[in-house]
Amino acid sequence: MPIRIADNLPARRTLEAEGVIVMTETEAARQDIRPLRVALLNLMPDKITTETQISRLLGATPLQVDLELVRISDHVSKTTSAGHIAAFYRPWEDVREECFDGLIVTGAPVETMAFEDVTYWDELRRIFDWSQTHVHRTLTVCWGAMAALHHFHGVEKHVLAQKASGVFTHSNRAPASPWMRGLPDRFDVPVSRWSEVRREDLPEGRGLSVLADSDEAGLCLIDDPAHDALHMFNHLEYDTLTLAGEFARDGAAVLPEHYFPGDDPAGQPANTWRGHGHLLFGNWVNETYQTTSFDLAELGRCKAERRR
Repeated sequence: MPIRIADNLPARRTLEAEGVIVMTETEAARQDIRPLRVALLNLMPDKITTETQISRLLGATPLQVDLELVRISDHVSKTTSAGHIAAFYRPWEDVREECFDGLIVTGAPVETMAFEDVTYWDELRRIFDWSQTHVHRTLTVCWGAMAALHHFHGVEKHVLAQKASGVFTHSNRAPASPWMRGLPDRFDVPVSRWSEVRREDLPEGRGLSVLADSDEAGLCLIDDPAHDALHMFNHLEYDTLTLAGEFARDGAAVLPEHYFPGDDPAGQPANTWRGHGHLLFGNWVNETYQTTSFDLAELGRCKAERRR
C-alpha cells in the first residue's frame, strides 16, 4: 500500500520518480480501510530532505499510511521557508486533541546544548507526555531519542570531542524481537551526531533493552516498552549522499569513517544500509498496525487500561 502526503509536497515528485506509490486524498478515500495515522515531528534543519527520507520508508510498507507533518508551535525554522512550513505543517497545539497510531520525532542540531537550554524543550516534554495518551507507538531518532530517554528516564547525554560520522557495522542484539525481524546479525548504519548515550547510564529495572549497538559507534537502538517507544540514535533513513552533503556543509572537518571508497571524498559511496532501513521501518509500521486500536478515539482509554 502507498503513503498519502499532500499533493504538492516536494517529497511527492521524488518518491514518484523512485516508484514509491503515493496517493491523493481522493484515491485514499476510495479504499474501504482505515489507514495508519502517523505524525512526523520534524526538528531537522533541512525539513524537505527529512520529509522525503521518512516518507520513502513509510511508503514502502504494505499498509496505507497518512503522514501528518507537525512542528513545534512557537519555534520558527531558520532553514526552511516560512511558506513551506505554513503550507504543510500543523503546530502541535493544533493536533494535541487528536490521536495517532504512530509518532516519529527526528533529531535536531542542538546536540551540544543542555536539554533545558533548548528553546522548545518545555513543549517537547509536553509532546512526549502527550504521546503516552494520544499515540500508540513512538519512534525517536538521533537527538530526539536522547531527549526522550532524558525525559522519561533521566538519562544524560555526553558531548563528543569529535563528531561521530560514518557508516558503522552494528550487531543485532535481539534477533527474536519483532522490531529486529529480518535484520542480519551484523548490519551497517549511518551515524552522524555530536553526542552519545552510554550503556552504563541506562537505569536498571526500567525495561530498557539494547537491540543494536556498535563496537565503534556505541548504542544504536533501544526498546522502551514502558513508553511504547523505540529510540534510534543513528540514521537508517539517510540517502546515499547525505553524509557527503554534511561533510561538505561542515567544511570537510570530519571525514565520515567507512563511507567514501578509500577515504577519498571524490569517490562515490555505496549504500549498504538501504535494506536495513526498510526492514526496521517496516517492522515498526507492521507492529503498530497489529496492535493499535481500530477506533483511534478509543486509543487513550485503551492505553490507560493497559497501563493499569
